[in-house]
Amino acid sequence: MRYIIRERLFHLTEDSVITDEAGQAVLQVAGKFFSLHDRLTISDMAGNEVVQIARRLVALTPTYEILRGGQEVAEMRKRFFTPFGDRYAIDIPGPNDLEMRGNFLDHEFVITQGGTTVATISKQWLSLSATYGVETAPGQDDVLILACVLAMDLAEDRESR
Repeated sequence: MRYIIRERLFHLTEDSVITDEAGQAVLQVAGKFFSLHDRLTISDMAGNEVVQIARRLVALTPTYEILRGGQEVAEMRKRFFTPFGDRYAIDIPGPNDLEMRGNFLDHEFVITQGGTTVATISKQWLSLSATYGVETAPGQDDVLILACVLAMDLAEDRESR
């Protein structure tokens, strides 16, 4: 499935809309402006919370918890030393951890699971607002993958400040 994450222009928060490849809005993202944590909430179009993303305050590298129904479903953290691009470990309960690799300057990332690509991410260069194209493999937890892309964007924004 293909998705587009587009930040809204002229907002003080990290608000975004996620659309499918046909341009239909499928999810909305709301950020908290005066939050001590970087915190995002992903909701369906009816306003029901689907996933929450929150930065862990005490961590050596940028670390984000992804919560569904108040329960942690994944923890995403940036690898400490990555000389040839950015790498994120995505710890999921059980043996099926994910890894995100890429280069923020090239704006291209892949998410793999056990060496198999489960998603590709591309950030559009010539845009006034950040726009990500995300393509997921069939049978994947698309909402979790989209949450990981948003967490990566939060981490990269924080590092560039």
